[in-house]
Amino acid sequence: MKKILFLPLLQMQSGHHQVAEALMDLLKNHTNVLSLKKIDLLSYTNKSLEKVITNGYLNWIRYAPETYNLAYKSFFYVPPTKKHSFKWYEPLFLKKMEQLIAEEQPDLLVCTHGFPSYLLSKLKMKGKCDLPIINVYTDFFINSVWGREGIDLHLLPSQEVKAKLSRKLPNQQLIVTGIPVHQEMTKTVTRKKHTNRLKILLSGGNSGLGGILKLAEELKLSTSLDFLILCGNNKKLYDEIHSWGLDHIKPLTYLSSRSEMNQLYEEVDAIISKPGGVTISEAIQKRLPIFVHSALPGQEKINLRYLKSQKLVFELSQTIPLESQLLSVLTDQKKMNDWEHAIDSYQRGMELEKPEKIVDLIESILDQKTSSRQSRLVRYSSPLRI
Repeated sequence: MKKILFLPLLQMQSGHHQVAEALMDLLKNHTNVLSLKKIDLLSYTNKSLEKVITNGYLNWIRYAPETYNLAYKSFFYVPPTKKHSFKWYEPLFLKKMEQLIAEEQPDLLVCTHGFPSYLLSKLKMKGKCDLPIINVYTDFFINSVWGREGIDLHLLPSQEVKAKLSRKLPNQQLIVTGIPVHQEMTKTVTRKKHTNRLKILLSGGNSGLGGILKLAEELKLSTSLDFLILCGNNKKLYDEIHSWGLDHIKPLTYLSSRSEMNQLYEEVDAIISKPGGVTISEAIQKRLPIFVHSALPGQEKINLRYLKSQKLVFELSQTIPLESQLLSVLTDQKKMNDWEHAIDSYQRGMELEKPEKIVDLIESILDQKTSSRQSRLVRYSSPLRI
């Protein structure tokens, strides 16, 4: 049985994990001849180190977002002429990656975070890894940490990203799939028009970031809209909103079932969210109008820039009443038609008719690897002919 190793980073449930799990479940449902495993390299290296880095990251973006934003741009979003140097800790992680590969003996490596991809590219260029590698991008841009040399397949978020990357990697396989979402998030072809009061889903409260409570406070005065607020594991946020006892505002706890989340998307008319790659991609899949209330520093701010340029989202102003902003878009047929055209244009850029085609791509790479190994065995084991 062939084995595929999926490599996100950190233990917190980020888009890197969600995309890995979406692909793993897709493979499980379409083939039973593969062994699939997901491993965070940082936890594998040192569990205490992973916890320190996770807590440090969350505190940094919570208490000093602007300095994080500057650090992200200077380190993860640098010009192509500038090469990364991870200095003293790069040898440690390269050694740990080699050790992980030796222990797990995978046939294929799938990276959903840039750092594992960077390390594997280094190993491949040094001749220390002969395994096929797939990069699966989880944002609407590619930061400069991602490995490029020695990568066998890139699953890309958009045609714009492909145009940029194809100039740098003319001989590599680049396929636009969008950011993969779980197959339980069914595709909506025509957006439903509800006849009752418009219902808005508010997302982004799981970690307490993004000013959800401040936003929810403003919704108390709403007279024309109903709101469902996803609080995730944030019990304090849930309890506060629940204590208001308002009929038009309903807090929701963490939804572990993707089918429940899919059904929730079906019931609402729009979503207010941060510009995370997976959440936005799910909303696009469901053809939900997307309003962005805030963006975390770093990748979300860069995502937002792309999404606004393509007219895929509506950015909310902090100085105009929220209800009036929502109604001015959702009740304006021209704005809605323009947004529908932007969604259609983005989706036309996808190069696979169905997500199941990703399974075919992965199987073909595994078959090529097997054929390559067999040819090497024949070449080296054949008797000499004189």
